[in-house]
Amino acid sequence: MKRHATLLLIALSATAASAQTAQTAHTPDGGVTPMANARDGGVSEVLQSIYIPPLVNAPFTATVNTEWTRPLGDGGSYTFVNQRHVARDSRGRIYEERWLLVPRGSEDKSRMNVIQIADPHAHTLYNCYTLRTPHQCILETFDEPAVTSYKPSVTASGPLPNNMGSSTHEELGTRSIAGIDTLGTRDTTNYNAGVMGSDAAFSASREFWQAPQLGVNLYSEVAGPRVGKQVFTLTDVTLAEPDPKLFELPEGYTVVDRRKPATPAQ
Repeated sequence: MKRHATLLLIALSATAASAQTAQTAHTPDGGVTPMANARDGGVSEVLQSIYIPPLVNAPFTATVNTEWTRPLGDGGSYTFVNQRHVARDSRGRIYEERWLLVPRGSEDKSRMNVIQIADPHAHTLYNCYTLRTPHQCILETFDEPAVTSYKPSVTASGPLPNNMGSSTHEELGTRSIAGIDTLGTRDTTNYNAGVMGSDAAFSASREFWQAPQLGVNLYSEVAGPRVGKQVFTLTDVTLAEPDPKLFELPEGYTVVDRRKPATPAQ
């Protein structure tokens, strides 16, 4: 039953992970993406993780620790966790592993299901699926260009459109995480009753502690009645050039090119 619950929530994480990494517009850390369900009833959702911009001259390696807690109807909760390795080199190339979420404290072992390698100069994104046979790396277009600086957008405080509620942006100051200076922000959104089908008012919040020199959040916390509580923490952060072999395709994998052909100029 535990294995079934694990796979139900994250079996489609490979698809969502590639979509998140490949997108041009930056999605804030955390949240969930609904996925199509092939069976009647039930819910299939995918956890969104941290965003790593293709920032040049800011190499690092780190471990992303994820903890996702969701409430139960009887007042309890259940928590899924995983750890995965990420890296970026001075050219802005990004390496990410995707590991299956497993129940915290269970005997289930997390397994790596995807290796992602993005190159902002070649505009390539490889999604290599480790649990599928035959082993394949799906090649897609990586639309994001390499950048020399990165600063996340700021949510303005004030009323939401159409009388949906209001939002509040807070600057939390500075904090050292793993010996790296970070800047903290918190965005709280208060929704009025009736929004998104709700029968009562509710709130959702996002708290980020970003390292300006890396353009990455070293700590992210997302909370709300729909997503529960999601915490992403970066540990084992090394500010050095990662192993170049990380950006090589795994041995024994065939490449399936799914890039869309360029549209001819009119």
